[in-house]
Amino acid sequence: MNVDIFGVYFPIVLLIVIGFLFVAVTLLVTKVVRPNRPTPLKQQIYDCGENPVGKAWSAFNVRFYIVGLIFIIFDIESALMFPVVSVFKKMQEMGNGGLILIEILIFLLVLIFGIAYCWRRGDLDWVKSYHVNKK
Repeated sequence: MNVDIFGVYFPIVLLIVIGFLFVAVTLLVTKVVRPNRPTPLKQQIYDCGENPVGKAWSAFNVRFYIVGLIFIIFDIESALMFPVVSVFKKMQEMGNGGLILIEILIFLLVLIFGIAYCWRRGDLDWVKSYHVNKK
């Protein structure tokens, strides 16, 4: 191997080693210096200044996770539109404006149909009602 390669990567390796040493020394010093006097009150679970009531393991409504996942999906997809829209003018000057516009409209249609589907199924309602079809 060429000796110049080691010279190029030496500052990076040195910075990584210094970083690991800094973290290790900091953790060691804090372990030696800090007081260690555990009491039952200090080891009690703390949650917003309230005394804990009941068990820590409790059942959550699954709706919370479903609504959260739907929000994240549509939030990220809408955030991904900003880079496309920001380069739209440049692409239009290059002659690809119509193609980009069609792609944006298709993307918006997928988002609209997705949110309509979730809304129709009742996934956006916090309390989901089940209707029984009577025949």
